[in-house]
Amino acid sequence: MFRTSLIFLILIFVQYSCGSTERNTGNGNPEKAIIPGAWQTEKYFPLLEGKAIALVANHSSLVGNIHLVDTLLSAGFDLQKVFGPEHGFRGEAADGEHVQSGIDPKTGMQIISLYGANRRPRPEDIKDLDLIIFDIQDVGTRFYTYISTMSYVMEEAARQGIPMLILDRPNPNGHFVDGPILEKQHSSFVGLHPIPIAHGMTVAEYAQMVNGQGWLGDGLQCSLHIVTVENYHRQMWYELPVAPSPNLPNMISIMLYPGLCLFEGTAISVGRGTDFPFQVYGHPDLPAEKFPFTFTPKSRRESVYPPLEGKLCHGMDLRGYDPQRLMSISKVDLQHILHAYKHFPHKEEFFLNSFERLAGTSQLRKQIIDGKTEEEIRQTWKEGIKDFIEMRKPYLLYPDIF
Repeated sequence: MFRTSLIFLILIFVQYSCGSTERNTGNGNPEKAIIPGAWQTEKYFPLLEGKAIALVANHSSLVGNIHLVDTLLSAGFDLQKVFGPEHGFRGEAADGEHVQSGIDPKTGMQIISLYGANRRPRPEDIKDLDLIIFDIQDVGTRFYTYISTMSYVMEEAARQGIPMLILDRPNPNGHFVDGPILEKQHSSFVGLHPIPIAHGMTVAEYAQMVNGQGWLGDGLQCSLHIVTVENYHRQMWYELPVAPSPNLPNMISIMLYPGLCLFEGTAISVGRGTDFPFQVYGHPDLPAEKFPFTFTPKSRRESVYPPLEGKLCHGMDLRGYDPQRLMSISKVDLQHILHAYKHFPHKEEFFLNSFERLAGTSQLRKQIIDGKTEEEIRQTWKEGIKDFIEMRKPYLLYPDIF
């Protein structure tokens, strides 16, 4: 009786703390508000009774304005530990920083890092668990590592026969599918599976694909229970309530990320070490007359050792874009990397060895060097994208856009 009353109070708090149940789409037509899976406690709390639970989560794992850890502990469930992804459980670790395991000072909860000594749970970390919950906000790109973490957790859970509960969230880049398909030789933690840069799936849909395509290996299948997002479709504008990681601070950066992240495999800075990461790009040697905006990366909490630290960069400022207009473009935008390469004076120094890991293919570097146009490059992606769109159909939980 006490548990039921507590759940009811939590639901009431979430409903009133999150405001109206309708939103305006900008064309005068109101839509019902999106309700992420984690908020729908009435659908999954009954599954947690009497179970030893672990949670894969970070700062984005919210139920309204309350963290899911606090929600579960307040409801009296046996939450034993939390697994933290890149940037840590609190989402405060710098880019590329290895995160230590330890005790969270705010909750006293054991935190096991999956972005430090290990990228996947060890057998001893999960052997006494009955259920693992995954609830992290993703941004819908192959190289954003939260889906790699989810895949590794699924694999280890499957080996131990432990089911997983996926609390789904919207994909802010779920309105399109684009980019080259990852080639096997370029598989890494920033791209595990043969998918395009923008896959157009939520994390729960992606989890179903990982199972269905046999990507866990050894014939493994992870038992999944999914709580879907209510009132969600892929072409909805969804403004994330919190930044999903330290260097994607706003919706402009999230919309630009699928294309600008390719710069991370080049000599060009994308503004790490500034107030506007993934909203600018530049380099000291780009010509000022073509690249009039200037910025100087500096060490800061979000990026302790940013590329081109302390150097005045000439580049482009993209902060004037309307993020909802960026959404309407619906593609991995190559114009910026093509423009930068064209005017970079030291062509042999433009690409880093890591470029193929991000591009997922050996072809894109060659195409840019050969002076191919964006349209010519995109033509080489078409068959792969077409096949992927067909492959993903059985795993979709929300209406497709194709």
